[in-house]
Amino acid sequence: MQKLSFLLLFLGTFITSFAQQNTPLSDEAQIQNLIQESFDALFSTYDLDQIDKYYTPDIKILENGEIWDMEIIKGILDNAKKRSSSERINKFDFIETHVDQNMGYTIYHNYATISVDGKTVREIHWIESAIAVKTTDGWRIKNLHSFPAAEK
Repeated sequence: MQKLSFLLLFLGTFITSFAQQNTPLSDEAQIQNLIQESFDALFSTYDLDQIDKYYTPDIKILENGEIWDMEIIKGILDNAKKRSSSERINKFDFIETHVDQNMGYTIYHNYATISVDGKTVREIHWIESAIAVKTTDGWRIKNLHSFPAAEK
């Protein structure tokens, strides 16, 4: 009887673990992951080869009074990659994320810590919103609006 109980407990744990690992993320969680991953890949490591994984071809970023399209974004990231000797760590606090069929938006605080040789040289805080669309390849950012948070 003890062996049977142990076997049932083991199988129950295994099945529960397996089911949890295969539970797909909600669309809201996928959009939040898209934001985190895009900043880590594009604005921390400047990996331009991944830009199509995160942005639609017609993306517009409204950045502190400027409008950036794909060509401008690539140029900014390429220049930053050539000049950068710093490390950027991104942190996000999501305020709201909403999905309506194949379009969603999220509003969040974006914090970046910039370090050189392990020493923090700058901390930045933005308030941002993003619109994402669901494509055949997954969620992509179509519009991003960013502005510096007010100092407290």
